[in-house]
Amino acid sequence: MADSIRTAQYFKTTIPHKAGEAARTLRTLRDAGVSLLAFSGFPRGQKGQLDFVTSDAAAFKTAAKQAKWKVEGPKTCFLAEGEDRPGAGADLMAKLADANINVTALQAVCTGSGRYGAIFWVQPRDVKKAAKAFGIES
Repeated sequence: MADSIRTAQYFKTTIPHKAGEAARTLRTLRDAGVSLLAFSGFPRGQKGQLDFVTSDAAAFKTAAKQAKWKVEGPKTCFLAEGEDRPGAGADLMAKLADANINVTALQAVCTGSGRYGAIFWVQPRDVKKAAKAFGIES
């Protein structure tokens, strides 16, 4: 089976970079019934940045507003999934390199049952060009 690659919308926020903050944030979304397609968290200076990819932007925005979070987005990222194999990530990145597109970040995991999933970001100016490289509409 071929890899499936699509664009998705994400929202980002910053939180204090200390133990328990991501858990508190994710509990807020869980309690609001917001399901995530992908989530990424990492340090950014003295804070932490959290990126949320959800299939229900309205529910996410409502939960974020009720929690009084300062949120940016929606912005565009890419989600990929496919049969796990050596070089799956290299194949994704090669398509972008061949199109002369720099990747901002990539995170990939083996999901079990011989499958992988990945989320990756490119500069906003390169979203349409990256989508075209993968044969998808942005």
